[in-house]
Amino acid sequence: MERILVVDNELHMREFLAIAFKRAGYAVETAEDGAAALNVLAKATFDLMLTDLKMPNMDGLALLHAARLASPETIAVVMTAFASTETAIEAMKQGAYDYLTKPFQMDEALLVLRNALERRRLQRENLRLRRELKGQADFSGVIGQSAAWLKVLDLVKKVADSRSNILITGESGTGKEVIARAIHFNSGRVDCPFVTVNCSALPEPLLESELFGHMKGAFTGAVDNKEGLFEVAHTGSLFLDEVGEAPLSIQVKLLRVLQEKEIRRVGGTKDIKVDVRMISATNKDLVKQVAAGAFREDLYYRLDVIPIRLPPLRERQGDIPLLAAHFLRQFNAEMGKSITGIDPDAIRFLGEYEWRGNVREMANVVERAMTMAAAGATLTVADFKEAIPNASSAMPTSPTFIPKDGVDLEGLIEGIERDLLMKAMDRARGVKTEAARLLRIDFRSFRYRFDKYGLKKTKNLKVSPPQEAA
Repeated sequence: MERILVVDNELHMREFLAIAFKRAGYAVETAEDGAAALNVLAKATFDLMLTDLKMPNMDGLALLHAARLASPETIAVVMTAFASTETAIEAMKQGAYDYLTKPFQMDEALLVLRNALERRRLQRENLRLRRELKGQADFSGVIGQSAAWLKVLDLVKKVADSRSNILITGESGTGKEVIARAIHFNSGRVDCPFVTVNCSALPEPLLESELFGHMKGAFTGAVDNKEGLFEVAHTGSLFLDEVGEAPLSIQVKLLRVLQEKEIRRVGGTKDIKVDVRMISATNKDLVKQVAAGAFREDLYYRLDVIPIRLPPLRERQGDIPLLAAHFLRQFNAEMGKSITGIDPDAIRFLGEYEWRGNVREMANVVERAMTMAAAGATLTVADFKEAIPNASSAMPTSPTFIPKDGVDLEGLIEGIERDLLMKAMDRARGVKTEAARLLRIDFRSFRYRFDKYGLKKTKNLKVSPPQEAA
């Protein structure tokens, strides 16, 4: 509900306008003069201020100037019984959107207010688009045809339109923000804001201000009112990256937002309703965090309504050629180069390397190799060995010792067997007879193991906007 502040020294006018605007569906507060209006603006946020120009002590023009400093996001409309071209122009110079001449018809006033509020909505939308273009996502992570990756994409398709909160887990570099964006852009909120914040990138006071906003004077340096990211994301999605790093004091406030669907700015006294779909991500084990007292159990269960685990790149070996080709095209365009391709031996080398940094590391390695290569060249194993400092550790190894607590032998063997089955299916492009041949087992034995682990073929799914798909 949009909020309007009515400022007029005449009591009957304030009451009349308040009743009319409330009937029209707005939330309304009133103030009898400029000083009272500034006091109200310091404690709460408003979408629009309607003020008389002729008032004692502080007139409307002085209030406009002060209000722009105190609450720059609030749009203003002025009223005057002494209308003239000069006063209208001066009010416009001070930032007013429009003016009304007393006496006026209520239909006229409501039309002016609707137009002014629509302008504010357009300004907010333009700001949102500029923010999104500035930090536009790389959709390379949605590339893939491996069974492990397609399973994730099938889940994305199922849950995208849900209102439930989602917790994305996975190692660093696996594409958690990419999946969060895919969820948003395949949901009914696609035309609304998608806002991201990294909970580990800001100290506690700045993170609180960034998420919930603040009022002028709330702390040193708070020279203006500021919208928080929950307000910016209203009707859209808010992506909380590295949520496991959020301080406990912030976790309490996040829990309140999830329960009450409202926030309060730092230094503010008014609650602001927000409609936000929460998508969170972490590379930490939040269950262990809860047990250690570093993460609130109640918040964990609120965030983890729909869990999505992203597989590391070593479990998606069949996707490595596709990703390599994508990064080759991307960096050719960005660098203005003309690298013609990647040697088959180099592709095999990339497939055998254990990508501890996952897709992000792979992008860096391809970029580094292309930077050092000559224009028109084909990338070779030597190029990638030079681009990977620890290339000697390309192949993962099995445990060679038994730790103090012992080893789950059956679980370890089953994990290796399941992983090899999936890799064989990826290499064989889903043809079971070919996958069995690669593993040097008969088809009957392969089918038994395939069914034993509940592996299924998964149809491809396109989850990124057409213009951003690779």
